[in-house]
Amino acid sequence: MRPFPLLLAGALVLVTTSPCSAQIFHKKKKVDKSTAASNTAEPDKQLYDKAMEDIKRGRHEVGRLGLQTLINTYPDSEYLAKAKLAIADSYFKEGGTSNITQAIAGYKDFIVFFPFLPEAGYAQMQVAMANYNEMAKADRDNTHARAAEEEFQTFLQKYPKDPLVPQAQQHLREVQEILAEGQFVIGYYYYVKGDRRAAAGRLIPLVKRYPLYSKSDTALWMLGDMFAKSERKDIAGSYYAQIVKNYPLSKRAPDAKTRLKDFGMPIPQADPKAVAWMTAEQNAPRPHETLPHRALGMFHPSPDVHAAARSGEPQMQADTSSSDNTDILNGANRSTALTATAGTGAGTSGTGVVLTVKPGEEAPAGSATTEGAAEETATPTGGTSETPAATTPAESASTTPAADSTDATNSSKPADAPATATPSNQKESSSKKKGLKKLIPW
Repeated sequence: MRPFPLLLAGALVLVTTSPCSAQIFHKKKKVDKSTAASNTAEPDKQLYDKAMEDIKRGRHEVGRLGLQTLINTYPDSEYLAKAKLAIADSYFKEGGTSNITQAIAGYKDFIVFFPFLPEAGYAQMQVAMANYNEMAKADRDNTHARAAEEEFQTFLQKYPKDPLVPQAQQHLREVQEILAEGQFVIGYYYYVKGDRRAAAGRLIPLVKRYPLYSKSDTALWMLGDMFAKSERKDIAGSYYAQIVKNYPLSKRAPDAKTRLKDFGMPIPQADPKAVAWMTAEQNAPRPHETLPHRALGMFHPSPDVHAAARSGEPQMQADTSSSDNTDILNGANRSTALTATAGTGAGTSGTGVVLTVKPGEEAPAGSATTEGAAEETATPTGGTSETPAATTPAESASTTPAADSTDATNSSKPADAPATATPSNQKESSSKKKGLKKLIPW
C-alpha cells in the first residue's frame, strides 16, 4: 500500500474547503462609496472625490476630466478653487514638457482668480519649482533658470511670511549659482584667450549682481589682473581690495594683499560680516561628491548645485541685462562706448571705465552703454577719479548693472552700403562730434 498519496489528497481537500481558501478564491468586490446610492454627499463633492481618487491611482486624464466637469457644472461650488489647483497639480506630477507648461498656466490662473487664498503662495512656489526642475546646465540654454529666478523672487516678495520661504531662498541661491556660472565660463574663456574687453563685459556684471557666487573671488582676481596688465592699477587695486574685504577667507586674499602692497595702496580690514558668512559657508553640510559621480557629471541632465551658497541674502532685484549667451563679438555695425563701473554697492561713486566697441561688434551683454560716456569719464592720465569702496556680499546683492542703451545711427544698414548724406535738421550724436576716448588699452 502507498499511504502517502492518500494523505496528500486529504490535505488538498482540507485546504480547498477551509474558510481562508474561500476568501482567496471568492474575493468580495469593492464598492465605490463616492458614487454609492447610500452616499448622501453633494454631487460636486462626489465628483471631486472621484476625480481625486483617479489622480491618486495615476489616472490623471480621467481625474482632470472629472474636475473640469465639476468646474463647468458647478461654478459656485466650494470645491471650485480646490479643483483648479488639483488640475495644475496633476499636470505637475505627470511631468513632461507639455504638461509642465500646462501646470504653470494652471497655477498662474489660480493666482489670478484666488489671490487671497492661503494656497496662492503654494501656487506661486509651484510655478517657480516647475521652472527650477526644467533648468539646464550652466553652459546650456538658461531660459528656465532665468524664469525660475524671477518666480522665486516674486514669491519671496509677495509671501514673505509663508512657511516655504527658507526653501525658496535656498532654491534661489542655487538658481543664481547656475546663472553666474554660465557667465563665468564665458568670461573665463575670453580671459584665457586674451580678449580682455569681452572678458570684462561678462565678469563686471557678474561680481556686481551675484556676490554669493562660489567663484566671485576668482572673478574679482581676474578683473584685477586684467586691469593691472593694462596699466590701470587704480582700478585693479579696487578689485583686489574687494577680495580682501568681502572674501577674507578666500585663497586669493593673501595674493590680493601682496598686489595692493606692491601698488602702494592701503590694505583694507576684513569685514566681520563677510568673515562670519564665509565661516558659515565652510561649515555648512554639503552632499559628498564621489569620484565616479564627478567623472560622470557631464552625462547628468540636471545642473550641479552642490557649490551654491547655503546662507546669505540672495539677489532680489530683477535682471535687466541681456538674457542671451551668444557671442558678444557678433552684432550690428555700430561703434558704442561701454561704461563699466569698477565697484559694487548702491550709490557708490565708482571709477568709470570706457570700453570702445569697434564697428561690426556688439557691446558685451550685461554692461551699460552710453553715447556721452567718453566725456563723462576721467581719462587714465588724469588720475583724479575716486576709487570705489568695497562692500559686503549682502550689501552688493541689492545692486544691478546699469542698463542705459545707445541709439546707433543707421545700425540696420549693411556694412558695405554706401554712405548717405545726413539731413541738416538731424542732430548728430555726441560720439560722432567728439569721438570716443579709449581708456582701456584692449
